[in-house]
Amino acid sequence: MSTEEQYRIRQVNIYYYLEDDSMSVIEPVVENSGIPQGKLIKRQRLAKNDRGDHYHWKDLNRGINITIYGKTFRVVDCDQFTQVFLESQGIELNPPEKMALDPYTELRKQPLRKYVTPSDFDQLKQFLTFDKQVLRFYAIWDDTDSMYGECRTYIIHYYLMDDTVEIREVHERNDGRDPFPLLMNRQRMPKVLVENAKNFPQCVLEISDQEVLEWYTAKDFIVGKSLTILGRTFFIYDCDPFTRRYYKEKFGITDLPCIDVNKQEPPPVKQELPPYNGFGLVEDSAQNCFALIPKAPKKDVIKMLVNDNKVLRYLAALESPIPEDKDRRFVFSYFLATDMISIFEPPVRNSGIIGGKYLGRTKVVKPYSTVDNPIYYGPSDFFIGAVIEVFGHRFIILDTDEYVLKYMESNAAQYSPEALASVQKHVRKLEAPASESESKQTEKDPGVQKLEALIDTVQKQLKDHSCKDNIREAFQIYDKEASGYVDRDMFFKICESLNVPVDDSLVKELIRMCSHGEGKINYYNFVRAFSN
Repeated sequence: MSTEEQYRIRQVNIYYYLEDDSMSVIEPVVENSGIPQGKLIKRQRLAKNDRGDHYHWKDLNRGINITIYGKTFRVVDCDQFTQVFLESQGIELNPPEKMALDPYTELRKQPLRKYVTPSDFDQLKQFLTFDKQVLRFYAIWDDTDSMYGECRTYIIHYYLMDDTVEIREVHERNDGRDPFPLLMNRQRMPKVLVENAKNFPQCVLEISDQEVLEWYTAKDFIVGKSLTILGRTFFIYDCDPFTRRYYKEKFGITDLPCIDVNKQEPPPVKQELPPYNGFGLVEDSAQNCFALIPKAPKKDVIKMLVNDNKVLRYLAALESPIPEDKDRRFVFSYFLATDMISIFEPPVRNSGIIGGKYLGRTKVVKPYSTVDNPIYYGPSDFFIGAVIEVFGHRFIILDTDEYVLKYMESNAAQYSPEALASVQKHVRKLEAPASESESKQTEKDPGVQKLEALIDTVQKQLKDHSCKDNIREAFQIYDKEASGYVDRDMFFKICESLNVPVDDSLVKELIRMCSHGEGKINYYNFVRAFSN
């Protein structure tokens, strides 16, 4: 019970049943009364005194008190049926009384007293004074820290007539965004909310003055400062001339700056190629850095067509401090169509070194050249006595063939006079008789002596044969790797095309001695028999 409740008056209905002289007391239910209501006394015969007498309808009348179970009820009126019945039985009814009202219920019906201090702010005067006066600010929202965020430009309007704020988004042509004109409709913006109003459903209901402690005003919008509106932080970087005059007259602020918020593009990063890893060509490896799907570098098709099947061959020795490498010989093949080099080491019996392909076709970079500007070996770098460095191994050119001499003489502009002279001198020297050292070596090996004697005999017998001038070039065309060996079937086809008398007994013996294994023939010694 509150302090306002001194006593309570409760209104009830008393029912008297004529059929069995029983009575019941029922209180009408009032919603949110806080009191148990409804049937107070259920239907029964009620005693009116201690002697056991019961209430009779003759005992009931208006304006009297009746006591039931210690509770006193005041009968103030009756319905029309009761009044007619009692009057028909000769009972004179008392005049009806006015129903007494409950003081606490009447107190609750009165409106609560509000203590409101009258404001001296005249909104009508503000409306008439600042009508059509709007402060315009230029702001940006920088969301680049989030994924796919960007820096977007906005215009903030502050209406002085009613202190409302409107935010418009600045759209540019082809910016890829829907042209929504407003980010936020014109409304008052709360700056500080009441502590209990932080969880207020703002997206559904409007915020009233009871939930806000402070609203945004004109003095909160300062150029060069940031403010948070609807969870977004806007940075104000400029305003229009009217806004500058207003701040100067109203707040005395004269130094409103104009801040440049355009981000300067970083300087382009120079694309530097990573160090060459040694796999493939430098141009092929560089294509992986230029595109996601690498493309093959462009080739000089005209050069490939003109120099197709043109190969320059050289004999070289390995420059190495290891004694076992001093007698090793290598055949360099320079392919003019692609500027590639292949190296082949002719197998030597009982040497302990497995011969064969030493280096596949590839471009060889000169030492001390950079990855950005690689310099490859060219035809002018190959001459007698030249040192060729291939991936850390140094080779010395010792010998070449007549085809190289013819190519050098036809392209003398590419070579130095010393290089051309060295090859010419060496080729002429090869035409002379074998040196004394070679004779001594021949005397030591009986197999070599027999081969040399057989070559001399064949030379004397076939000195006037027509195939002696182009037989070496024919074998070199089919020997793509410059290994000095060709297949047995290909060997006989070449001999047949050049009319070589392979059925001759001496030639058969020479072919047998030049055979290497079952399917290969060393045509170097065979060709010597057809040269002077």
